Amino acid sequence: MTIKEAQATVDEWINTIGVKYYHELTNMAILVEEVGEVARLMSRLYGEQSFKTKEKEFSARTDLPDEMADVLFVLICLANQTGVDLEEALRKNLEKKTTRDRERHANNEKLK
Repeated sequence: MTIKEAQATVDEWINTIGVKYYHELTNMAILVEEVGEVARLMSRLYGEQSFKTKEKEFSARTDLPDEMADVLFVLICLANQTGVDLEEALRKNLEKKTTRDRERHANNEKLK
């Protein structure tokens, strides 16, 4: 699925099953919440934070893709609501980064 197809699929889902888009500010708050859920899992799976006794590492590993998909879903909702073509925005962003950072990372001693 392309990003453009994903935006169309989410829009169709919202307008049929989801009934309507939440307000943009509500979706922004949901996005922050979903990013927090990804951060919680990442800190336990790859960072120093330990799992609580009731949490299971196995389920956390299987939950991570779903939580990342939640972030993507809400980001797509916000893009649709604000008229952003994410495919085009990503292409332009990569061009900007390529121009700006062409030598920056290669010359960074911390990355060697």
